[in-house]
Amino acid sequence: MKITLKNTSLLKEKIDRGKIRKLIEVILRREDKKLGEIEIVFLNDSEILKINRKFLQHDYFTDVIAFGYNRKNEISGDICIGIESVSRNAVKYKTIFRNEIIRVIVHGVLHLIGYDDKNSESKERMREMEDFYLNRYETKDDGSEL
Repeated sequence: MKITLKNTSLLKEKIDRGKIRKLIEVILRREDKKLGEIEIVFLNDSEILKINRKFLQHDYFTDVIAFGYNRKNEISGDICIGIESVSRNAVKYKTIFRNEIIRVIVHGVLHLIGYDDKNSESKERMREMEDFYLNRYETKDDGSEL
């Protein structure tokens, strides 16, 4: 069971793979799930747009797309992260890039688990869960490196 990060050269800042792995493991354990294989792929705008068009028929940039390949209680999947969208969102929401990248990773993991954000009620629940995990597991705007 593993977590793989690909294309990390696109990241503006270093992120601690060990802390990301720990955070994902904590989320899965708390949600009563087991880790299968999760691949987190960092992409530029044109790459994430191609995926959004091809698989979701959406013609816009996005910060995260998750594809789940779960088997029963074992969570596996690909989390595609649009780095440029994450960077724009960090400015928009007045946070630091590192915190926004962690937020979208958590968001992607929650999608793999089964949470969705298709309506206002589910969006609110998703945001609550993101905030819960982010506030609990060392992702505050305190300058510490994840």
